[in-house]
Amino acid sequence: MPARLPLNALRAFAAAARHESFRAAADEMHLSPGAISRQVRQLETYLNVPVFERFAHGVALTARGRRLADEVESALARLAAGVDRARVADAPAMALTVSASPSLIQHWLLPRLADFEARHPDIDLALEASPALIEPDWSPDRAQLAIRYGQGPWPGVRSRSLMSETVFPVCAPTLLEHGPPLERPADLARHRLLHVTWLSHQAELFPGWRQWLDAAGAPQVPVAVRRRYSLFGMALDQAIAGRGVALATSVLAADRIASGVLVPPFGTRYRLVSPFTYELLLPARGEPPPAAAAFIDWLVEQAAAFTTGAP
Repeated sequence: MPARLPLNALRAFAAAARHESFRAAADEMHLSPGAISRQVRQLETYLNVPVFERFAHGVALTARGRRLADEVESALARLAAGVDRARVADAPAMALTVSASPSLIQHWLLPRLADFEARHPDIDLALEASPALIEPDWSPDRAQLAIRYGQGPWPGVRSRSLMSETVFPVCAPTLLEHGPPLERPADLARHRLLHVTWLSHQAELFPGWRQWLDAAGAPQVPVAVRRRYSLFGMALDQAIAGRGVALATSVLAADRIASGVLVPPFGTRYRLVSPFTYELLLPARGEPPPAAAAFIDWLVEQAAAFTTGAP
């Protein structure tokens, strides 16, 4: 770029061209109309061509001035965008570590995380997949927030309820088309049952087939669980492959039901309300730093939106 390029004159010209008024441009740039006029004259001298026609009651762009105005607006927009990118790149990044169960991260959190990243590109977010109960703090080398599934009270932390859920069977659409009938809970006796076992302090945290069948009014159905998995995704993948019926949750199976790769054979009937909830755990004392506060606000918003539209 030539050193003598009149940048201030170009900015004044761009404002005057947008409004086709020196007075309106002066108001926008907090200058006097006379200052705008002098800047435009300086540009015309530099170009050796007029960019405005002057009239008694105003100004109008010449044909060449209109073409130049388009070029200058585009160039100034690119310049402003470049400055913004440099400012964000040079700003110190905020770091945040969030701990959650592997299943919640994979099946609920990750599909929604692009929205958080778009809103907060300055936050370096680390996800820690862990089912263990932790005591979060604000230390940079530890998980500062945790999302846990279970029942309180949660010792040593503050908790905030995020989501409750229901439990119900799911299977592949092909199983409904080509397998034994699945019209009522008693029909499950003719299907392979897939079961997820979540343990915390040796206590099972997931309602099993026996609890679901009892609640569905089919206590006579024998439960022969020959396929047992420690991760929710394993059971869902097997169900998608048509290898059995999985006991799913409204939170973790929602996206796969929405995509159609899994279906609840009994619709919205026979849904067991889980006694457990997803809880956001915060340090017992102190206010969250900006990165944590931003994530908390976003997470609560996402949980509320999901609960409203849950399958």
